[in-house]
Amino acid sequence: MSPRLGRLSVQARLIVVTAVLSLIGLTAIGMAIDVLIRDRIEENVFSGTQRAAMQCLGALSTGRSIPNTASGADLLQLVDSSGRVVAANSAAAGRPRLSTAWPSSHERTSNGTECAGGECVMFTAGRPSPQEEQLLWHGDSHVVYAGRARPAILEPPNLEFSVTAGVLGVTALMTSVASLLISRTLQPVEAMRTKIAEITVSDLGQRVPTLPGRDAIARLARTANRTLARLQEAVELQQRYSSMVSHELRTPLTGLRTRLEEALTYPDVDPYDAMRDALATMERVQVLIDEMLLLTRVTTSSPHSPERVDLSALVREETADCGANLTTRVWVQPGLQVRGSRVQLAEVLTNLLANAQRHACGQVEVSVKRADGHAVLTVADDGCGIAPEDRERVFDPFVRLPDGRARDPHGSGLGLAICRAIAHAHQGTLCVEESRRGARFVLRLPLTEPTPDHE
Repeated sequence: MSPRLGRLSVQARLIVVTAVLSLIGLTAIGMAIDVLIRDRIEENVFSGTQRAAMQCLGALSTGRSIPNTASGADLLQLVDSSGRVVAANSAAAGRPRLSTAWPSSHERTSNGTECAGGECVMFTAGRPSPQEEQLLWHGDSHVVYAGRARPAILEPPNLEFSVTAGVLGVTALMTSVASLLISRTLQPVEAMRTKIAEITVSDLGQRVPTLPGRDAIARLARTANRTLARLQEAVELQQRYSSMVSHELRTPLTGLRTRLEEALTYPDVDPYDAMRDALATMERVQVLIDEMLLLTRVTTSSPHSPERVDLSALVREETADCGANLTTRVWVQPGLQVRGSRVQLAEVLTNLLANAQRHACGQVEVSVKRADGHAVLTVADDGCGIAPEDRERVFDPFVRLPDGRARDPHGSGLGLAICRAIAHAHQGTLCVEESRRGARFVLRLPLTEPTPDHE
């Protein structure tokens, strides 16, 4: 693309390209029309001069003189073999012979154009038969010329100018129509640009206008709206996380500051106890920050370098040592492979097992099976269960139900949120399903085809 053309807007480039292509195409059509018009006019003129020449020859063969008028020709002459004009009608009287063209005895007629003195004459030269020449002129050759002035349209550059003017006019018309159509076609894009320019971080709920259909502009509008929706969701999630994190960090940091101020204010406070309490608080804050960073990383990005993970083998490994205080029943369908991060999937399984063990009365059940093209991992306990109205809320960050807070006062409330984020990052789902007793967490992940070694 030309650098100058590249600096133009898309609309201007389309108009320029349309104008150039129209001009090229119409020029070719105009040249063809020029040739066709010229050939058609010349064909009509020569057809008339041929009829006039034959009419003159017919009159001469019957002993009459050259007629003064003839259909299709204004100028009529009879020229002998010496080039002398023997006879002529009134229009051709006193003019030199129309042409030096001399048909042979075999062709008898020929067409041509002669120009002299700024005037061009189109003519037909007709020669009588040898028998007629013998009868009329004792064998001396004679030629009849029938001609007329060349039509003005054929005079250079009249026809070329007319065709060129027509080509330029049609090109201008097509360019104007194309400009209007392109402008109207790009109006939705301009509307989208204007709307996007109005959108700010504080007002991400606006959307660009959409169009019906499946053309490029309609798809662009829908893609822009989906992108804005994801951006709005990400910003709202960030704001919610920021608010939650500030709230969750405020309590331990306030306690830490109070404990340190007491150690500085009151001499009888053991400084070593204060430092131990401070370290314990900082450890809690560190765990909270690490889990928050993990949740943010999983939520905002896909697993790096996804690999084939044998989920069946992973479940066997993670459930091999679940502690002696509880009965853990495990049923695994072998050979179920998924694609993703082994570390993150192990994190999900560890969190679900820890959650089940924390709430179980005496038994935990773990199963993995194939269902509808998915690997279905189920972790269930025989505890008090989760109320239906809380089954979605438990996956929100920092949400802890009273029973969970009582069993683990120092928990962060991020474990299940991290598990669901990892499930979504692996194109899967994690939810709490109905159970006759206790809580039943179900993870579904799309299966991948096993390698030949596992077949």
